[in-house]
Amino acid sequence: MTQAGLRILFLDHSAALGGAELYLLDLAPAFAPPGEVVLLEEGPFYQKLQAAGIPVAVMAAPRAVRQVAREAGPGSALRAIPGLFWVAGRVARKARAFDLIYANSQKALVVGSLAARLAGRPLVWNLHDVLTTAHFSRLNIRLAVTLANRFARLVIANSDASRRAFQEAGGKTPAVVVHNGIDVQRFAAVEPGQLQAMRRALGLRDGPVVGLFSRLAPWKGQHVLLEALAQLPDVQALLVGEALFQDEQQYAQQLRQRAARADLRGRVYFLGFRDDVPALMQLVDVVVHTSVAPEPFGRVIVEGMLARRPVIATRGGGAVEILRDGETGLLVPPGDAQALAVAIQRLLRHPEQARQLAEAAYKDARTRFSIEAMRQGVRQALERAFS
Repeated sequence: MTQAGLRILFLDHSAALGGAELYLLDLAPAFAPPGEVVLLEEGPFYQKLQAAGIPVAVMAAPRAVRQVAREAGPGSALRAIPGLFWVAGRVARKARAFDLIYANSQKALVVGSLAARLAGRPLVWNLHDVLTTAHFSRLNIRLAVTLANRFARLVIANSDASRRAFQEAGGKTPAVVVHNGIDVQRFAAVEPGQLQAMRRALGLRDGPVVGLFSRLAPWKGQHVLLEALAQLPDVQALLVGEALFQDEQQYAQQLRQRAARADLRGRVYFLGFRDDVPALMQLVDVVVHTSVAPEPFGRVIVEGMLARRPVIATRGGGAVEILRDGETGLLVPPGDAQALAVAIQRLLRHPEQARQLAEAAYKDARTRFSIEAMRQGVRQALERAFS
């Protein structure tokens, strides 16, 4: 089997535009066609793949399968079993026309493992998560590691932090690290006049603005930024993203209630999902990353670097593989609103230092986190595994 002729069936459980899905949107054009993407639900990701000219099909998973959460216990998992075998059978029938199944998420790993066994095809798992109890139930971690050890020929991890967590959880399958790549061209400079027009359209007042670009979820730490803002009365914030899953809706409501209190009222803008993230990043003075649990990679950190904005990130996980503290950005302890406030204030009070950090970060990101570097890394990993 030669890499040049490798026909890959990419499998993803979600049609929401999360980090793993954006990664696949950038990776798939290097292999599809002749490769193809299969999703287990229909949604915005499906439309994005179609618009990019990537062959894509939807094999809708039963509700019991789709509703198994990261924290799932035995009852939820057991209820999903009949639907799991049903959808795996459908994927297996399609997979017989391909050389391998490439699972792009943890749920895709579960379906893909069964489908690979039924179809007699090898399986690759792209690991986008840190497999710890900060993110998953013990049952989910054990299931993922067991399936990877039993069925996957290769694990491609998005960071060394993800790879180490997999191995520490008992992962034995060969695992390589390929960092995510970001399309540099999306971050072409926006004219100052356009940025001013954006400020007016958003209703921003004069004064500094920080931006946090992530779905609204407790572990993403938007609440930490709000508490830091309470110490910075002249600073406004853009929260770009929305709750993706049902269990995150309550957290999103709590954030809005906190932002409505007197000390923050009128300074926090909830923008939901946006297609103009590169421009919004150039609009803000500082990009912040506030995850309170280790980030598997930290795509938004790289995007902030490519937008030529100084970035403050939480120390831990993939973030420490991206930023060098004091050289290409600032790192702060997770969950520490005081430290975050101090770091924001430092950059706002010292614009020349902020500019130097941003320029150094931009040059670094262009070299280390390009789409071509990511695609080449995946090509080489597959070539070694299947040559």
